[in-house]
Amino acid sequence: MRIMGLDFGSKTVGVAISDPLLITAQGVEIIRRKEENKLRQTLARIEELIVQNDVQEIVLGLPKNMNATEGIRVELTQEFREKLERRTGLPVHMWDERLTTVAADRTMMEAGIRRENRKDYVDMIAATLILQGYLDRRSMENKDSVQ
Repeated sequence: MRIMGLDFGSKTVGVAISDPLLITAQGVEIIRRKEENKLRQTLARIEELIVQNDVQEIVLGLPKNMNATEGIRVELTQEFREKLERRTGLPVHMWDERLTTVAADRTMMEAGIRRENRKDYVDMIAATLILQGYLDRRSMENKDSVQ
């Protein structure tokens, strides 16, 4: 069993997948689309990755504003969540993604990735951070319930 993490953007979806032990998240790819409302191919590619990797759950980044309010991006992400759940039949958990793009950019800067190349990786790294945060919380909750 694995868990998939997604960073849903207006023209891209960053994808990460956990290891089978649900300890670490690895970036897999960035799904790109030409138009924001064209999701059929995006959903089809996500389905392929789910089958290839035995994914049983999905974590989707929730793009709240820094003051915790919800804007249009949250509404669009919720609609995407509904489409994902209908199409895949898998549970989709929402995860607060505030500052993941900033953290992803900082990680790339520290790794020495040139500024002009960062946009090619930021969504995948953000998806990895979203999934890793979820996995870490899940691990802590499991430890707390055992004690």
